[in-house]
Amino acid sequence: MAKDSFGVWEIVLPAVNGQPAIPHDSKLKISMVVPNDHARQERVPAWIKRVTQDLEFSPYYDARFWNPPQDQRYVFKHPRPPKPASARIYEAHVGISSPEPKVATYKEFTYNVLPRIRNLGYNVVQLMAVMEHAYYASFGYQINSFFAASSRYGLPDDLKELIDTAHGMGIVVLLDVVHSHASKNVEDGINRFDNTDHLYFHEGPKGYHESWDSRLFNYGSHEVLRFLLSNLRFWMEEYKFDGFRFDGVTSILYTHHGIGTGFSGGYHEYFGPGVDEEGVVYLMLANEMLHNLYPACITIAEDVSGMPALCLALSLGGIGFDYRLAMAIPDLYIKWLKEKEDIDWDMGNLAFTLTNRRHGEKTIAYAESHDQALVGDKSLLMWLCDKELYTNMSTLSALTPVIERGLSLHKLIRLVTHGLGGEGYLNFEGNEFGHPEWLDFPRVGNNNSFHYARRQFNLVDDHLLRYRFLNDFDAKMQWTEARYGWLHSAQAYISLKHEGDKVIVFERAGLLWIFNFHPNSSYSDYRVGVEHEGTYKIVINTDSPAFGGQGRIDEGTRFFTTDFAWNGRKNFLQVYIPCRTAIVRISPSLIYAAVKQGVGADSSQVLALENTIG
Repeated sequence: MAKDSFGVWEIVLPAVNGQPAIPHDSKLKISMVVPNDHARQERVPAWIKRVTQDLEFSPYYDARFWNPPQDQRYVFKHPRPPKPASARIYEAHVGISSPEPKVATYKEFTYNVLPRIRNLGYNVVQLMAVMEHAYYASFGYQINSFFAASSRYGLPDDLKELIDTAHGMGIVVLLDVVHSHASKNVEDGINRFDNTDHLYFHEGPKGYHESWDSRLFNYGSHEVLRFLLSNLRFWMEEYKFDGFRFDGVTSILYTHHGIGTGFSGGYHEYFGPGVDEEGVVYLMLANEMLHNLYPACITIAEDVSGMPALCLALSLGGIGFDYRLAMAIPDLYIKWLKEKEDIDWDMGNLAFTLTNRRHGEKTIAYAESHDQALVGDKSLLMWLCDKELYTNMSTLSALTPVIERGLSLHKLIRLVTHGLGGEGYLNFEGNEFGHPEWLDFPRVGNNNSFHYARRQFNLVDDHLLRYRFLNDFDAKMQWTEARYGWLHSAQAYISLKHEGDKVIVFERAGLLWIFNFHPNSSYSDYRVGVEHEGTYKIVINTDSPAFGGQGRIDEGTRFFTTDFAWNGRKNFLQVYIPCRTAIVRISPSLIYAAVKQGVGADSSQVLALENTIG
């Protein structure tokens, strides 16, 4: 083997009789005498593209030389979709994407789940746990082979088919990439690859994450930067991913990795000695490279600290991400469901949390993600309905107060998050229909059970169960956003936060949003301010019987504005707003004017709106 100028050892094996020296799909290892103790060690190549596990022989992964003949390689059929103006993200895990207690496959996801995502109206899929991880219960966050797509779900070409099929549906595909740390595995990972602890990672305690029990990269090493940057480009080129959700960004940004540290928002926390400048530079390089090579690429940062300029371009002094995750929003909902009565929900605090973001830095809002569903916690609907999910979700049984409350708040929480919370929206697989219980992967502590490591799509497919109402409402939200584009519109103007009435009113993208969170009080002739005059009609009604509501609102009603200032707006209109209900209204004249100017609509929409106005 020869050592190149970057300190990397390599060997070139010439072809034999016109065929690769190493046959396709052969098992292989690197055997070397390491410099520190001159002992012979065997390792899985750090850049290997496929590794497999056979538990009948060993718990360790074997490297496979994946090099199929040209005529057997998957050929992509569809171009990448354009970068969406509004990101409506469906976060998914391939392995749990089946009602059956098993590890689902790439092919099953392609044929069974992608059509659901398309029909719901999502335009982005964010895939978790694709990079190979030895421990399934790690949720894909203990990576041992960074260039290998997990073999537990199928072959590399199966993943390519999944992504290509999504592209054919107009769906962008993001990879949940883990560059914040690595598995501490030695035999089948990159830890102690040369028998030292500092080839890819920091030496000593600095290179160990005490909470994650994993290794921390040395972002100051040029070869580590080459390894990580080439890893990003590999996933973009080989599999045609459209971007990345970067996991654990807080750990990369700070030398304390966010452990035992709270963030008050003071700038000393973001620009003091606790910042890991080498980590910041890596993220800058990653974003600059990706956006220069792939202008339509999307990058999302998972950061709890609120680092300023995280989502500004490098040319503006930022780190370069497109979006950050609004991680405080789901925490608020879980905290309130655990600790507060419904009547004590603070409308001002809710509105503040949903809008607490830096202007010009785009945010992905969500009511719950995989974090809230993990064992020890549970899904929002499970918090709302608890044991009655097992007994009273049938449409053949009476609608109990508990189920009625659960369905109503589930819709309100998701709609107010969608409309007010950010410039993108995320939903975790199954939560669109109120998936019950929680997530718990097979492990020793649960007798290696798959019972909670699955998504029960059979519940929403059963039309005698009320889950379908939530699923249909979620689709209504996504497709209505696709039509009116509030996620890529200017931030909302909130005209009312009434603590006594438990009402929030705001305007965004020409839409008037009215929420009544009160558990008991309904209001007739409730006066709300609105900037633009006109005749308004309902486009979303959470109380519709189609969504499991009580049908207390006549959706054919037109609402006329009065030229009188109210709550800081030029006009007002009066509405009936039942308890635990939200309605979204639009003035057709506003959309008609936008269409006439050629804003986001075609001639068929003009005709449809002319008929509506008439």
